[in-house]
Amino acid sequence: MTIELALKRRWLTPTFTTGEMYIDSERECFVGEDVYRGGLAKVAGASAIPVGRYEVVWAWSPKFQRYTLRLVGVPGFDGILIHGGNTAGDTEGCLLTGQTRRENRVDGSQMALKAFEAKVVPRIHDEKCFITITVEPT
Repeated sequence: MTIELALKRRWLTPTFTTGEMYIDSERECFVGEDVYRGGLAKVAGASAIPVGRYEVVWAWSPKFQRYTLRLVGVPGFDGILIHGGNTAGDTEGCLLTGQTRRENRVDGSQMALKAFEAKVVPRIHDEKCFITITVEPT
């Protein structure tokens, strides 16, 4: 079996992108990230991850000094993590989890991350994990 994550980008502003994350078709949390700039290649700290499907692994993060969920195979960029944070200033190109959303931010990030990891990490040791990222504005 595989773990299927889906990030559906819903709210696009000039400074932040907010979407909804699903685990195996079940809505889990909000996600904040850098600005979505269409089909352009990923630029660290300046644009959202290109639309597509990527593998997700559980790997050590020297920055956070802990294991984190990491996207692999994103064109032109390495080190994209799923972690806590609230605004574009926290992303550095990564995906930020949140329990709630407001314009240009997500809140309840650490609680959302803990719940998200609790559902994915125990399975990732035995199953492949993939994330499909799409743009589906409301």
